[in-house]
Formats: sequence, structure tokens, C-alpha cells
Amino acid sequence: MSVSVRKISRKYGEQWAVKEVSFTVHSGEIVGFIGPNGAGKSTTMKIITGFLPPTSGEVRINDLDIREQTMQIKRIIGYLPEHNPLYPEMYVKEYLLYVAGLYNIRGTRARNRVDEIIEQVGLTGERHKKIEKLSKGYRQRVGISQALIHDPDVLILDEPTSGLDPNQIVEIRNLISAVGKEKTVILSTHIMQEVEAICDRVIIIDNGEIKADETAGNLGSRQQSGQTIEVELQESFPAEKWKKLAAVTGVRTLPGNIYLLATTETRDIRPDIFRFAVQNNLTVLSLNQKHKNLEEVFREITGKTGKQDAGSQDLK
Repeated sequence: MSVSVRKISRKYGEQWAVKEVSFTVHSGEIVGFIGPNGAGKSTTMKIITGFLPPTSGEVRINDLDIREQTMQIKRIIGYLPEHNPLYPEMYVKEYLLYVAGLYNIRGTRARNRVDEIIEQVGLTGERHKKIEKLSKGYRQRVGISQALIHDPDVLILDEPTSGLDPNQIVEIRNLISAVGKEKTVILSTHIMQEVEAICDRVIIIDNGEIKADETAGNLGSRQQSGQTIEVELQESFPAEKWKKLAAVTGVRTLPGNIYLLATTETRDIRPDIFRFAVQNNLTVLSLNQKHKNLEEVFREITGKTGKQDAGSQDLK
């Protein structure tokens, strides 16, 4: 089951929320869809799920057109909006049976499916409680349950772990990972560790436009503003002397004779550092090129990098 988004745009008055956004997600992929607040994430998700028509462009899910075959597409999509739409006065099992009925799942089939989902998402002990009595973590589980109740091929999750504690976040991540093995999942989040932990691919959107579409590993290897080299020596060495290397623009000293050398060079300068160490009778114990983490790359791509954000800039 594939999701194909082709040059979709959405305009509110004179303001473009998204501008010619295109990407494809294939079956079995978990794709992290990330961006700053107001970047166009939720708008894009609402267009994909048929809740909001695009100003231009098209969305096709398994070759079904979202404009012409909206109801067919909604039957194969599970959607958890950012603001979890629950009825707090209803009991968990009662609510899920109600949602099942909306998808024409009734009778014994509905009861069996609700029991199956309740067990899958870890709601067994809460099944007879009112939703208003549940913690935020369990309410999120109920929200994911309603998105899964009709066994959709495509799952769209907008900020599924927002406001959860660390233990709850890990549990929801594990659930999404398990579900993602057999479904197409698009996941919106502000938590970079979440993307690194469970997503096969990362799409970054900013100002309504796609800025990157790569695996998390490839994004982490980007060196758009230079790089940082970690050098561990057997002996101590004055930090300022490292700056005699033309390629080194900054140095930070860490305990254990470890030095972080910043450079604006995009080439690998480790051979230069090694030769410099030999010339100065230094014993190199390790020499590693440090890659940016996803958060640093995200801030770099979306133009949020400050003086203390880039590894090569906060080394004085």
C-alpha cells in the first residue's frame, strides 16, 4: 500500500500553508514527518486523509484519488490527529465499539476486534473505565486504538506521544514499531529521538516546502557547516596549539586528554591531524569524525542554527 503525494499546495487567503509538496511512502515504511511549528505538517496530513482539500496537486493511495474516491480512501486509513478526539464520558470498550460501528463492523466481529485491539495496545486493565478517568498515556492508546480498529493499510499519526512521560513514550514507540511492520505509517513529531528510534525515513518540511527526504542515517552524515573531529591523546597538549593547523577553527578540551577540533572543511582532515600529532611527538589513542545528530541537522536545515548549535561553532 503506497501513499503518493504529488505537488500538493494549500492556500489560506494570501498565505500558503504548503507549497508543491511531493513524496511517496511505501508499504512497511515508517516515515517521520517533521518540521517547526507552522511548517505545514498538520495541513499535509489533513490533505492526505481527505479532511482538507488541496488548493492544487493530488494524493493517491494505492492508486485511489483522494478527491474522487474520498470515502474508499478513508476506509483504508487510520488517523490520529494531534488533538485526540475522544468522548470522555464513554467507557473505553463502549467507545471502541462505537468507532467500529462507524466502519460497519458490528456484532460478534466488532466485539472480537475490539478485544483484539485492547490487548494489542495494552488497555486490558482499563477497558471498563471511563475515558475521562484515564491518564494521558492511556488516552493516547485509546486514540491509536480507534485509528487501528478497522485494520487500515495506512496509519497517519500526528504527534502521538505529545505530553507523555518517558515510560509512556517508549511504550507507544514500541507499539508503533510493531504496527509499522505490516502497514504504511506516517508519523509527525517534534521529538528527534523518536524519529531516530523508529523511523526508516525522515521528511523535513519548513515554510510549507520539503527541505529533506532521506534516511535518518544519511541525514546524520550531512556536514553542511563543517565537521568536528574528536582526538584522544595519551598526554595533555595545549589547546591553542591545535590552531596551528590551518583547517582547525576551534578547539574544546574534555577530560581525559580528549580534544574536539572544529573545522569548516568538508573534506576529511584526519590525515592532517595525524601528521600534526606525529610532528609534535603526540601519541594518538583515537581519532574520530563526529557526525551531527538529527536534532542538529534539523536545526541546520530549517535555519534555526544559532551560535551554540553547530558543533563547529561552539568550540572556542
